[in-house]
This record gives sequence, C-alpha cells and structure tokens, in this order.
Amino acid sequence: MISKEFLFAFSLFPYLGFLWFLSRNKQAPKLAVIGFYMTLVFVGVTIPAGIYAKVVYGEQLANVDWLHGGAEFFLTLSNILIVLGFRQAVNQRRQLLK
Repeated sequence: MISKEFLFAFSLFPYLGFLWFLSRNKQAPKLAVIGFYMTLVFVGVTIPAGIYAKVVYGEQLANVDWLHGGAEFFLTLSNILIVLGFRQAVNQRRQLLK
C-alpha cells in the first residue's frame, strides 16, 4: 500500500512542472504566478511546523492552533495573490476590449 507521505512527496513533481510551464507563459499574470510559488512556501513552512507539533506537543499540526494558524497564513496569502493576479488580468483585458 502506498503511504500518504509518499503521495504527498510525489505530488510535488507535477506541481513543479506546472510552475515551470506557468512561469514560461508570457500571458500568465505575474502576481498570480507569485501566488502559485507562494504555495511552495506554504508547504515549506507546514512540514517543519508539523514535525515540531509532533515532537514538542505529541499532536498533529491541526491540533496545535498557533502553529496551524501560522502555517495556514501562507496558504491564505498565496490564494490572495492568485486571485488578485487574475483579477488584475481580467480588468486589463476589459480595458483593452473597450
């Protein structure tokens, strides 16, 4: 049986491929691309936070509110950047069509 840790680690490769293609697409909104890269920051923060929660508190990350909230902040930030980037692109497109 394949472990969830293996699937999590393996899922990084398709996402890196997505980022590689997205960053080479000249039409992709820059702010949205930054947001998608920020998702990697979220993952990079979540892994050590989860380990810390397990070692120090003997709990899963989701059960240690201050660590979980701190890690989720980076996901929220990445989502905001993605939305703002695409919103900006839509608004620019609308201006061109007027």
